[in-house]
Amino acid sequence: METFVTSVRERGGDERVRGHYDAESHQKAPVTSLQAKTMVDTAEAEQLLRQGLGKRGNRQESPGDTAATTDSDMLSNGIHGYEQLTQSATLQWVKRLVTMTLVPIFLIMFVPNLVILIWYTVMHCEGSYMKMYSVFQGRSVLAGLRDIWSLVNYPSAPIVWILIGYCAYALAMMKLLPGKTVTGPLTPKGNTPVYKDNGFVFFVLTIVLFWALTLALRPFGLSPSILYDRFDEVLSLLNIFSLFFCAVLYLKGRFCPSSTDSGSSGNLIFDYYWGMELYPRVFGFDIKVFTNCRFGMMVWALLVCVHAVKSFELHGFVDSMFVSAFLQILYITKFFWWEAGYLRTIDIMLDRAGFYICWGCLVYIPGLYASVSYYLVEHPVNLGPFVTLLFLALGALSIYINFDADNQKQEVRYADGNCLIWGRKPDIIRAKYQLENGDVRESILLASGWWGLSRHFHYIPEIMLAFFWSVPALGDNIMPYSYVIWLVILLTHRSYRDDTKCGKKYGSFWNQYCKKVPHKIVPYLF
Repeated sequence: METFVTSVRERGGDERVRGHYDAESHQKAPVTSLQAKTMVDTAEAEQLLRQGLGKRGNRQESPGDTAATTDSDMLSNGIHGYEQLTQSATLQWVKRLVTMTLVPIFLIMFVPNLVILIWYTVMHCEGSYMKMYSVFQGRSVLAGLRDIWSLVNYPSAPIVWILIGYCAYALAMMKLLPGKTVTGPLTPKGNTPVYKDNGFVFFVLTIVLFWALTLALRPFGLSPSILYDRFDEVLSLLNIFSLFFCAVLYLKGRFCPSSTDSGSSGNLIFDYYWGMELYPRVFGFDIKVFTNCRFGMMVWALLVCVHAVKSFELHGFVDSMFVSAFLQILYITKFFWWEAGYLRTIDIMLDRAGFYICWGCLVYIPGLYASVSYYLVEHPVNLGPFVTLLFLALGALSIYINFDADNQKQEVRYADGNCLIWGRKPDIIRAKYQLENGDVRESILLASGWWGLSRHFHYIPEIMLAFFWSVPALGDNIMPYSYVIWLVILLTHRSYRDDTKCGKKYGSFWNQYCKKVPHKIVPYLF
């Protein structure tokens, strides 16, 4: 998918942005999100980029006080003198040290262990986290991790060549496959990313090629299940690759950024962790489209197929594996069908291409998101026809609701509000905001249909779907529900993050919207 960036200043005029698309996707980086409120570009411009703000004034900030002036804390209005206290130079220095240095160092060093722990739990602890935890009892965490890593094999030549071959194939298809031209959201610096929308064609072609090669290689004793058998090698290779990949992205952003949506915080560690560029491109290839879509999401689908093949080789047809694999593939199909919409979410429009998001897409998605089917290979469950059909029907219904919610917002956006939602004229708010250069833009906030039930109602069917592709494992272990638990935490946090971003971007318009739709995710509860 070829990407480049154009500027509204070059085109001239006050281009009106039709529609509001602040919905988020769960293919997100796996670690606790830093809002990057302390990131410094050209002062207020970086603040706008991270939080989606309209420019509220002409005051300029210095790099030294950006963190203090852009920070927002719930306690600031509740404790007398808190605002003055938090603006002290010493406390601000401590806050920057923690958020921009210590936390990134901890996450960069710790999170690569997470996927290895999942692998170890499945392959050496019968899928039991309690057995995995016993490795750490009576000893240090480092000692336990050292013993676990000692069981991980170095990447073998077949695994290395499979990764190289897939990356070459995916990059080639980004260029060669046909697709219409679509645009991403306008950035605060006036740039509009442009993409070739060929993700769905790529997905279908890749799945067809996978099964064709699986059948063609079977007479020669070759099987894609080698990826299951050597998954420790896969994870170790992806961890190594992602660390070097993010270093290359840092150097590129430092010395040859692709657009004005880039900059440094002045802290090398934080720049490596968060990233230097919003829309990096190398030789015309959009990096975030490759890592998030062509690698993260597509490899997730391929691993599910690999697990299904391995399960069939060991046990024949197993209905629990079929339910889990079918629902995951159906969801990923929906993702690629809607990929142009995903390119307008927070993953793309706010998160820079650094360790935070790239490690998540390159390593965490393959390591965690496909973990249910990974577990079911060695733990087959016979559900029976009735339960199988029930789980399939409820999972498919969840996908439909999720898709319909996203589609409602797209319809209203493209029709500029002149359409029907559930048979009625949509309830909308035309929210104005400003870019960094002072240009006024307008977005549509939809307050009816699914979006009238809660501000992030589409998270509910997403969580339901993940539950229905996990529940075929039943209740022997909690490990198969790791992704569901992670998703609940991620989306709950993201609802706060999105509300903060939109509140600062749209101001009083967002307050008006929240009065119409008072609940974040669960109607009448939360």
